[in-house]
Amino acid sequence: MSTATETDLRAELCVDESEFEALAEPWGRLHRACPAATPFQSHAWLSSWWRSYGRTGRLRVVLVRDGDRLVAAAPLMRVSRPLPALKPLGGAISDFTDVLLDGGCREAGLEALLGGLYALAGTAPIDFGEVRPGACVESLYARWPGPRRTLADSECLELPALPMEELLKRLPTPRAQRTRAKMRKLSAMGVESRVVPVEEVESSVRTLLRLHQLQWQGRKVTTEHLQPRFHEHLLRSMRPMVAAGEAVVTEFRLDGEVMAADLTLLSGTLAGGYLYGAHPQLRERKVDVATMLLDACTRHTGGEHRRALSLLRGNEPYKHHWRPEPVANRRFLLARRRTAPLACAAAWGAEGRRWAKERLRERDERRAAGRDGGRAKDGEGGGRRGGGASS
Repeated sequence: MSTATETDLRAELCVDESEFEALAEPWGRLHRACPAATPFQSHAWLSSWWRSYGRTGRLRVVLVRDGDRLVAAAPLMRVSRPLPALKPLGGAISDFTDVLLDGGCREAGLEALLGGLYALAGTAPIDFGEVRPGACVESLYARWPGPRRTLADSECLELPALPMEELLKRLPTPRAQRTRAKMRKLSAMGVESRVVPVEEVESSVRTLLRLHQLQWQGRKVTTEHLQPRFHEHLLRSMRPMVAAGEAVVTEFRLDGEVMAADLTLLSGTLAGGYLYGAHPQLRERKVDVATMLLDACTRHTGGEHRRALSLLRGNEPYKHHWRPEPVANRRFLLARRRTAPLACAAAWGAEGRRWAKERLRERDERRAAGRDGGRAKDGEGGGRRGGGASS
């Protein structure tokens, strides 16, 4: 299926898995040419996710080409539950969704993509969740000719593109002094960090996953992070992403042994701490793991590529230690007249769940205040929120 536009660009619908798999090179060029792109729109991430989580016959990827050059893309899939809809690839383990638009021909690509998506919306509403401010989807929403809705989605926390010492200056003096003391302790203990080269990425990711499972043994953990399909996805996607500069894996050694490993995802404007694993012995030795990880992440936010440091989804108390700025994701529903009732039902369901969640949160806060006078125990920083749940 294709849709002609006034710009002579054409929107094509890709439903073939092998065709999508073969798009790595042109998709990579488009990803690099899209200023708003996040790591979750890279081909390595999306194609690997589809192999682990996709279902045969559900792929719906809208492509816009200018000759042989890919200039826009919307990676979608058809879902039937809880309601029929077209949703972005990446699922719950991806913190941001978006379409891709080549910055060199943004207007023409946007118009052609809009036409292709409008045709597709006749079968089911398009549901973009977890859209970061400034994403390309916002432009689609502004020009959408049919029924549309926007809803609040997850809150993320971000730090500016500053080195660690500058971030410390944002803290109250006593807290900054304590943090510097913790960093000196890391040096005195002999903790060494190392960025993992491409050829060692798969082995290091296996170590990270083993340490992640070990650190949360006997404690509440995101169950998806323990599933074989999640492990296969990371093992498959990280080597090409590291090779393309879309991810970096860092190991932390103590006495010659890898005691922690961190996975940070990168794009032109964003560095996101996605997942880490730390041996329980670090906690026993009073190592401030959160500070150690943040220090490593800040090494990828400055220099030639200034990147905001995203703590990704979640508003956990330990993240506020660094005085981050809240950044609210949005959810965009795009429909046509015939599919508008489905979009309305999805919006009502989301608003109902949000209302119920707020009531539960208020109840839990009242109970906590009654138990301890509202005081909460400071932890080690548990885990950064990535992929829709605590890491």
